[in-house]
Amino acid sequence: MVFTHIPSNILLILVAFAPTLPFAIALYLARMALSQMDVPTRQSYIVAVVEEDERTAAAGITNISRNIAQSVSPSLAGYILQSLSLLSAPFVLGGILKIAYDVSLYFSFKHIKPSDEKSD
Repeated sequence: MVFTHIPSNILLILVAFAPTLPFAIALYLARMALSQMDVPTRQSYIVAVVEEDERTAAAGITNISRNIAQSVSPSLAGYILQSLSLLSAPFVLGGILKIAYDVSLYFSFKHIKPSDEKSD
C-alpha cells in the first residue's frame, strides 16, 4: 500500500510546481490513478489481521475515518490558501503529510502479519 502512496504523493507535490495547466492536470490524474490502488489491499489486510467477529467494525471504522478526513480537507486547504496566499501550499503540505503518514504506517505495521501467514 505504501509503495503506491509515496509515488502518488510525490505527484501531488509536483502538481504545485507544474509549469502549465495541462501538465498539472496530467500529474493530478496520474496521482489519482495511483492513490486508489491500495483500497482492496488495505481492506484485505484489515480483515485478515483482526478477529473474525471484529471484521465488520474494523472495516467500517477505517472507511468512516477516511471519509471524515476527506470531508475536512477542502476547508483546511481553503483556509491555507486564504491565510498564506500561497497557491501551491495545500499540494505541498498535503503531499508531505501523506508521505509522513504512509512511512509511519509502514513502520507501525510491517511486522504484523495475518494469522494465516505466520510461520509456526
